[in-house]
Amino acid sequence: MLRTGILNPNINSLLSRVRHTNTLVIADRGFPYWPMIETVDITLVDNIPSVTDVLEALRPNFIAGKCWMAREFQEMNDAATVARFTSLLPPVGWEPHIDFKKRVPHAIGLIRTADTIQYANVILESA
Repeated sequence: MLRTGILNPNINSLLSRVRHTNTLVIADRGFPYWPMIETVDITLVDNIPSVTDVLEALRPNFIAGKCWMAREFQEMNDAATVARFTSLLPPVGWEPHIDFKKRVPHAIGLIRTADTIQYANVILESA
């Protein structure tokens, strides 16, 4: 029985299949459903868990070399929120949300959170 680290078996299974340069999406609760991508939905109630909760949990065992977020995230959220996210990520490639969503179908999987922050979606590329 696992006693530390990520205990969710579906997330562990998904993470074990991510290889070098594969991508993983961590999404807020409003992110569209993508039927062609394995989705692990871990929503409970508003903001539990959040995208940053998932990013913090992944950090010990998931090395991201690159990441992308929608430029709209910077425009719609205050500086403290942007700083909180960017402190948990490698340098962020900011792009329009429409371009961000074009990357999603190439991901190995998606973890959907209960985050209510606007445009709080991240695509991580495994290093």
